Amino acid sequence: MATGGWGVLVAIVLALLWVALAYNRLRVLHHRVETAYGQIDVQLKRRHDLIPNLVEVARAHMVHEAATLEAVIRARCIAQGAASTARRHPGQPGAMGALAMAEQSLNEQLGQFRLQAEAYPQLQDDERMLQLREALGSTENRMGLARQAYNSQVADYNRRAGRFPDLLLARLIGFAHLDLLQAAEGVPAQGEPRGVSDPEVAAAALQASRPCAS
Repeated sequence: MATGGWGVLVAIVLALLWVALAYNRLRVLHHRVETAYGQIDVQLKRRHDLIPNLVEVARAHMVHEAATLEAVIRARCIAQGAASTARRHPGQPGAMGALAMAEQSLNEQLGQFRLQAEAYPQLQDDERMLQLREALGSTENRMGLARQAYNSQVADYNRRAGRFPDLLLARLIGFAHLDLLQAAEGVPAQGEPRGVSDPEVAAAALQASRPCAS
């Protein structure tokens, strides 16, 4: 084989080797994002499971606050729908944006509930309520840590997927940019892109919330 032919063959082999290595790097980083999001999902499920118990205990005392309690349940239902969509599309902009907004709304309703609950001393002293509040607080703390770990993995993945020449392969085979998960308080997470959304994923999040409409 002529020298030129060997050169072409070596170039092809090296190119294929680079593609294989780059793909494996991206796949490993993407899997780490999915694994990290799984820890968020565990804490979200626990939080959403605790809220009906919280409302049930409060209902016996807050007999004149039915609207507040129903608002909490409705916000929890919407948050569950958003979490279900995010579970199927971890990191996708539409899913992460809908989840952050739903959790922010749920936090606001829980804040209103806690504010009104202060007017009921017997509820404040109820052992079941104390246990549920402690469990919710612990879950929210763990979710904050899980969110930080997830955002760190997303940042690592996005750096690799957005770096030339890996960027070319990422675009070619569908390793899309992933979104950070903003804090439930509504403050954008550092480095989160704005105005980015996947219409299909956003539509799925909207569809998931419809059974909660009053």
